[in-house]
Formats: sequence, structure tokens, C-alpha cells
Amino acid sequence: MNNYKVAQASRNVRDSSICATLKDNLRQQYKRRSVRIIKGDSVKVMRGEYVDVEGKVEKVNTERGTLSIEGIQREKVRGGNVKVQIHASNVIVTSLHLDDKRRQSHLQAISKPTVAKKEKSKKQELKSKNQNKKKSGKGFK
Repeated sequence: MNNYKVAQASRNVRDSSICATLKDNLRQQYKRRSVRIIKGDSVKVMRGEYVDVEGKVEKVNTERGTLSIEGIQREKVRGGNVKVQIHASNVIVTSLHLDDKRRQSHLQAISKPTVAKKEKSKKQELKSKNQNKKKSGKGFK
């Protein structure tokens, strides 16, 4: 039933749901847990028959939520090779394809805190210090 709902969803909903977790070094760099997979990203398969196989994403199937990864093929019974589709949830992203300026700026904007957030955190620190002073004061009962 779940696949039926995904197939009937609008295209923008399907596109945004094809995400995979980031490798630890990328998580620290971009301060994100997962990212939308696109053609050109390098991934490593974590589950299934092709565990520990690494390669670049050649094709993304948004209707099924699967990826074609270079180097992952299966022989057909009558001869010839066919690409194996791996579900996006079964891979981990090892490197990102950052030729797209919009994607690059979006990832960097998330990893850098804005000035407003910094000011807000400073205000919160001062507020908590003032509260601690009041509690430790002589007149506190």
C-alpha cells in the first residue's frame, strides 16, 4: 500500500523523498543528517546483495525511489547485462556532486549559522547568567 501512495503523489513530493544519509565527515561539514540524491553523487551500498560496493549515481528513478549505480549490474538469463536498481534508503552518500550552484549555496547556507541566531544565543546566555545570579544572591528565599 505504501508504494501505491508514493506513486500517486505529486512530482515535487516524490522528488524530495529520495534522500539518503550522509557519511560522518559530510555530516559534520554540512551539519545535516541526510540529503537529496542526484545524478553524480558517489554512494556506498549498505544493505542487500551489493553491500560495500561504491559508485556514482547514474540515474534516479523518482517514481520507485531507486538509483542506478555504476558498477552494479546483473546478467540476464538469455545473456547481456542489466542495471540493478538500489533503493535510496539502502545507500550512504560518500561525496556530493556540487556542480549545481544552487545546491552548493543551499548546503553552505545551512551549515553556517546566521547572524540573528548568534545574537539570539548570546541573549539567552546573558539571561541564564542573570537568573543564576539572582538564585545565588543573599536575598533569595
